[in-house]
Amino acid sequence: MPSFFRNKRLIVLLVSIILLVALIGFSLRERENISLPEQFVKDIVGFGQNIASKPASFVQGGIESVQDLLNTYSENKKLKSRLEELALLETQVTDLERDNEELRAQTNVEGNIRDYNTTNATVIARNPDQWQDTIIIDKGQVNGIEADMAVQTAGGMIGRVKDTGQFTSTVELLSARNSNNRVSALIQTEESNVYGLVEGFDPEREELMVKKIPFDVEVEEGSSVITSGLGGVFPRGLLIGEVTEVSSDEYGLTQTAYVKPAAKLYDIEHVLVLERIAAGADEIEAESEEEEE
Repeated sequence: MPSFFRNKRLIVLLVSIILLVALIGFSLRERENISLPEQFVKDIVGFGQNIASKPASFVQGGIESVQDLLNTYSENKKLKSRLEELALLETQVTDLERDNEELRAQTNVEGNIRDYNTTNATVIARNPDQWQDTIIIDKGQVNGIEADMAVQTAGGMIGRVKDTGQFTSTVELLSARNSNNRVSALIQTEESNVYGLVEGFDPEREELMVKKIPFDVEVEEGSSVITSGLGGVFPRGLLIGEVTEVSSDEYGLTQTAYVKPAAKLYDIEHVLVLERIAAGADEIEAESEEEEE
C-alpha cells in the first residue's frame, strides 16, 4: 500500500506537469480571443499589478519631485546670482554712458561709430544656393535701405545688404562663400582688444573664420567677437560670435580664430537693418573732394 500511494502521488505530479505544459502551450498560441478562465486570471493579475504599482509609482514620483525641486533650487540660485550681476552691470553701463556723454559734450565730439538707426524687416525668401547664401527681406530703397548696411537678429549680426530694389533687398549672410564678404572684427580679451577680419565660413564646423590676427597676440577661447566699426561701414559693437579655437596659418605669420556665430544663420524670420550714423572714411573723403571743387 505505501508503494501504491507513492506511485499515485508520482502519477498525480506527472499529470499535473503535463496539464501545466499543455495549458502553457495553449495560452502561448496565437488567438484572436482568449478563454473566460484566462480572462479571469488576466484580470486578477492585472488588478494585483495595479495595486502593487501604485506605491512604487508614488515613491518614484516622490523621488523625481525631490530631484526636480533640488534642480529648481540650484537653477534659481544661479539665476539670482546672474540677476545680481546683471543689475550691477546695468548700473555700471548707465554710469559709463553718462560719463561718456559728458566727456563728448566737453570735447565737442558728436560722431560715434556705435550709433545707428534701425529698420525692421521680415524675411520673405531664401536662396537655396549655399555658395551665395542670401535671403530676401521685404524692405527696399523706399524704406531707406542701402547696400552694405549691417543686418542682425536678436542674437547678433547675420550679414550685410548686398543689393536693393524699390521694395525688397538681398542680404548676404556671413556664411556666404564670397571672398569679398569681409567684416572688420574685434576680439575682446581681458588684456586688450585684438583686431582681425571675418573672412570665410567653415561649413564642416559651421563656424566663421577671423583671419589676419597677429601671431604674437594671445586669444583665449570663449572671447566675444564684435564688429570693430573701423571698416567704415558697420557700426561698432555688433555681436558676431564667440571664439572656439585659435590656430596659426600655414606660414606661421598670422592666426585664425574659429568663431561660433551668435545668431542663427539658417532659421531667420525677422531682422533689423542698421544704418550707421557716423560717416565712414569714403564718405569723409568724398565730402572733402566736393568742398575742394
